[in-house]
Amino acid sequence: MLDQTLALAPTGTFAFEPQDRRAMPAPGGILGTILSLIVIGAAIYQARDLDFAKTLGLVPTSLTFWGLFAISYLIGPASDWFIFQRLWGVGAGAFGVLIRKLIYNELLVGYLGEVYFYGWARQNLKFVTTPFGAVKDVAVLSAVAGNVTTLAFLAMAFPFAKLVPLHDHAAAIGWSLAFVIGTSLAVMLLRRSLFSLESKELGMVFAVHLSRIFATAILSAALWHLVLPDVPLVWWLVLASIRLLISRLPFVPNKDVMFAGIAVLALGVRVEVSALMVLMAGLILATHVLVGVSLAFVDLLSKRTGNATPAL
Repeated sequence: MLDQTLALAPTGTFAFEPQDRRAMPAPGGILGTILSLIVIGAAIYQARDLDFAKTLGLVPTSLTFWGLFAISYLIGPASDWFIFQRLWGVGAGAFGVLIRKLIYNELLVGYLGEVYFYGWARQNLKFVTTPFGAVKDVAVLSAVAGNVTTLAFLAMAFPFAKLVPLHDHAAAIGWSLAFVIGTSLAVMLLRRSLFSLESKELGMVFAVHLSRIFATAILSAALWHLVLPDVPLVWWLVLASIRLLISRLPFVPNKDVMFAGIAVLALGVRVEVSALMVLMAGLILATHVLVGVSLAFVDLLSKRTGNATPAL
């Protein structure tokens, strides 16, 4: 006979569980381990060209700079946490999960973070219905808010576009604009069948996304100004518009690195501005790598020791 012992079931009844069978790992735990290993691999791959010593040597030592940099890095997860706290009442522990969501989107591929967060929500939160609708609505509204903000910034920067020699990138910019406008129109046309949240909730989510995007743009300009205080404000307006446009491209990891590359090509005459863009891209990528590796090792160590972890 199998050696069995008495265990208390979650419903308060008693159930017998065979003790000679090894517990099977939950599918979510397996996925979390795989993602952690992928993040470590991706971080090593992305860091292959980073010159950490040179990058750190160019960084200002100002506490104001580092304080603003930390705020700008965490403002995305913080706004997501505010949204889902209002929608679902998530606790403080969800903040670490949302940082992982950011890392997966930035180090791996866009929207993988949403897939991860959806799986975490299904496993760790109690719902009457599936959380897919809310995660989807928040992601779609984030894209729409980004598109609206991008068009607004481009409209403001258009009179100064001649300052930047973007003739070789005209086709790419045109297609990007077509994508931004096209997706926004499609969302507006399909809004009744696309969204599942209530109108009041949709308004709250959209307002938070708009606030996040404007705050991020302002913080980026402040960081740039701290490094190069003598550069005219018009350059920051043009660069912020280009950065927002690049951020709208789907399924592209390391958008800051792409932005730095375009800035170097387009602003070769302004060597100090190009160097600053490369510096900021390197700092952001280095932060993604360090945070991603740290969280991945925490996840793997937690699974090894059997401790609970907020990841899948």
